[in-house]
Amino acid sequence: MKDLFEMIRTRDLEALKEFLVEYPRGLDVETEEGVWALHEVMAYGGLEMAKYVTEYAIVNMNLIDRQGNTVLHHGVKSGDLELVKYLVERVDSPIGQANLHGVTPFDLAVSLGNKEIQAYFEERLGATAEELYHNPICRGMHPDPSIVRVGEDYYMVNSSFMFFPCIPVSHSRDLIHWEVIGHAITNPEWARLKGLEGGRGYWAPDISYYEGKFYITATYRLNEGGLPQRLQMVTSSEKPEGPYCEPVFLEEEGIDPSIFTDLDGRRYMLLNRGARIFEISKDGREILSEPKLLWYGQNKKASEGPHLLYKDGYYYLFMAEGGTGMGHRITVARSRELMGVYESCPYNPILRQWDDKRLIQCSGHGMPVETQDGDWYMVYLCNRISISGYAVLGRETALDPITWTADGWPLVNSLQGPSELQKKPKLACGNADSAGACVRQGQTPDSVEKQSAGMGIWSEWKTVRGVEEGSFEKQGEDILIHGNGLDLNSLDYGTVLVRQQEDFCFEICGKVRVDENGTVDMPAARGEGVQEDEGRKADASLAVDDWDAGLTCYYDENSYLKLALACRGGKTGILWAQYVDDRYVTEEFLTLETGSREAEFKIVTEHLKRTLYYGQDGGWIQAAVFENTSYLSSEGLKKGKRFTGATAGIYVNGFVTGRFSEVGMGYSCE
Repeated sequence: MKDLFEMIRTRDLEALKEFLVEYPRGLDVETEEGVWALHEVMAYGGLEMAKYVTEYAIVNMNLIDRQGNTVLHHGVKSGDLELVKYLVERVDSPIGQANLHGVTPFDLAVSLGNKEIQAYFEERLGATAEELYHNPICRGMHPDPSIVRVGEDYYMVNSSFMFFPCIPVSHSRDLIHWEVIGHAITNPEWARLKGLEGGRGYWAPDISYYEGKFYITATYRLNEGGLPQRLQMVTSSEKPEGPYCEPVFLEEEGIDPSIFTDLDGRRYMLLNRGARIFEISKDGREILSEPKLLWYGQNKKASEGPHLLYKDGYYYLFMAEGGTGMGHRITVARSRELMGVYESCPYNPILRQWDDKRLIQCSGHGMPVETQDGDWYMVYLCNRISISGYAVLGRETALDPITWTADGWPLVNSLQGPSELQKKPKLACGNADSAGACVRQGQTPDSVEKQSAGMGIWSEWKTVRGVEEGSFEKQGEDILIHGNGLDLNSLDYGTVLVRQQEDFCFEICGKVRVDENGTVDMPAARGEGVQEDEGRKADASLAVDDWDAGLTCYYDENSYLKLALACRGGKTGILWAQYVDDRYVTEEFLTLETGSREAEFKIVTEHLKRTLYYGQDGGWIQAAVFENTSYLSSEGLKKGKRFTGATAGIYVNGFVTGRFSEVGMGYSCE
């Protein structure tokens, strides 16, 4: 008898029928590449074999291969339009389900140049390729979104934790493309970040608009061991991009505050556990009443992120539940009266990922917004799970439509869970392009200043735990970082600039020169005011004349890697290192005989694998390969509050100045 895969590829249906009589479950086998026999049938067996297998064999039509491809992905590979129609119309295989690289069957048809299949998909979806978008809309670390519309402009905030500047404010005109235009806290003294552990700082912000001002509130989360551990920060500005006023910190226990203005103009703050509510002053700077529990939630586990919406005579209370990992969800309840009693929605949860094999997981913590045309959408957080099994990118922001049932309940994406491919919102606006579409990314209205205006280095970078005066400079296209003698594992460290990692495959490169007279006179460099926590000394192993400066892939003070120009014992060379938990698990130093104080570096990332290179004689030399950098993900290490995501950037360790040039990040995932 022929080999099974030979039968399929030669389209020998009679031989396959005989095979399946003897082995009824015989298609339940994989190739060495992890492709199931069922998928091979769709890709190579032809329409007749595909129909027979679907209707007579014992198969699971939901089966995906190791890369997350569905039967429809493989059907598209066949190039057979009739087979694709059969899978869509008779098997109900979804056109918009992405594999683990974010590629849907629709995307595959486009990339293969199959115009017939693309046109068929567009007809089924009711949208052209240009009228579709992919989730998440904000990639890399963009957790806990909150959104407000003012006229035709949309503004969103996300958690920033211990990163500075605090709480990015983004702007959009189409709900898909977003641009950071400012931050809620840009004064290091107001930020209160010094000494905070990774994952502490500013949690779950909310943005609202009231009487000509934008209000931002967030939980300020301190380290364990003292009281209070949680305060509620409130700040405001007449401009969405800021500057925002000096924040106040309200003393009420709980997390995830939001501000709601009732029909009579009275203002309230909501906090978890469950959804508790109390009145605040109109400027948001005082608490006026005791908290009252409105609703504990439908799932009754880790209820957080409450938001109120008044619509058509009801107060709708949206809640995140189930914890921020697998099983996260959004639920809703409603009441005719603000203070309740609230009725749980019969369709709860209105958003949850039920399929643990899909690309987008952990969907929850969302907020609804109404467009100027009366349509409704939900922004919410999610994780993308790599083929490695880790959500290295942290929590991202996604968007899906809300529809309202005849009896007045909101449903996100028709209860189908988070989408990976979705129709763009159709927004009518006064500021439109020649095709009648709303202004896109990079085109900000006159009322909002460009992000480059006044933001300086913070238009591209963020640091940790605030900024000591004189730490960073911009000289032309060069960035200067003045070290303070501390390493990235110190809770007083702050001489690093990073950007969030936005996809699973990327590279970062740059050049560094360590200035001869780079020693800086800063309090931390002199050892003044430096905290030395038990078990975490301020780089005690580094001699005063030693230093390193270069590239880093950074999660927090417990998890990072380095590739740098370094000085050890008076000799300069190339350093590569991995820091995990409380120690350097890898630390290698290669002396450069030239003694050069300049170097060029590149780190290439493919999921968990990171390959480190340094430049020499116009080419690249591989320094090291780190095969498993799972410690750069939230789930890769159990220590502290790991709520952020992988970042990459440039750093200095030691009493020197690093001059960085030609620093860039590029993405290459297929």
